[in-house]
Amino acid sequence: MTVFFYDKTFEGLLSAVFDAYDLKLFPERLLPEGVIMPLFTDFSHTVVTDSLRSKRVWKGLRGKLEQNICNMLSYVWLSELEGSDELLFRYICKAFNTDKNISYNFGDDDIPEVRKIARKVAHEAMYIKQFVRFQKAADDVFFAPVRPVYNALPLTVDHFTDRFADQQWVVYDLRRRYGYYYDLHVTKEITFADDDHLLSGKLDESLMASDEKLFQNLWRGYFKAMTIKERINPRLHRHNLPARFWNLLTEKQVNC
Repeated sequence: MTVFFYDKTFEGLLSAVFDAYDLKLFPERLLPEGVIMPLFTDFSHTVVTDSLRSKRVWKGLRGKLEQNICNMLSYVWLSELEGSDELLFRYICKAFNTDKNISYNFGDDDIPEVRKIARKVAHEAMYIKQFVRFQKAADDVFFAPVRPVYNALPLTVDHFTDRFADQQWVVYDLRRRYGYYYDLHVTKEITFADDDHLLSGKLDESLMASDEKLFQNLWRGYFKAMTIKERINPRLHRHNLPARFWNLLTEKQVNC
């Protein structure tokens, strides 16, 4: 069995593809650096992530695949699902090994699997856009916590930058403990050295703007007033608004 070790980055994965063709050795397993080598390993190789090599691989892919397919490959990487890197490695190699467009060869199990995972990640990005709730901090920065199943936050940055271009904001992934900050000019990735107080998804009242509590109460009142009791359908409600988002939605916080 041939094993490649790499740094578990997308750039590292593309560098692994380059090395495979350079060495003419194609691994059965892709593993993170530092893990114990599996039994029955005949050959192992440690990939050194190289931005020039990874760019060559990506440029080659964009020449062979449609843009939406390249986007899907990025989405699969963001899924962080176990084995998704090996799935991508196989897909990329299959794309390079033929002059035909493999994107619609649904007889190959890897092709529909990539589409299925990419669709799930795209839906998660849509959920983030739909269900994000901002809280105004005392320094006039709007803070929004999210906790997506997949690492879909990067897919939403352009949306928030365009939608809220006139105000400073932070959208923070509580599960992965990183986020994006927009300062009215550029959007940049950030992490907080001490973010334990944010993991509940609610700003401490001492950090809120003076009128934030009022606006939260007004929003909850509006939500309650717009509810038609005779038309309440809990099953449909949970379908349209999955319960896993409720703890981060202002209108669902009844004891505030």
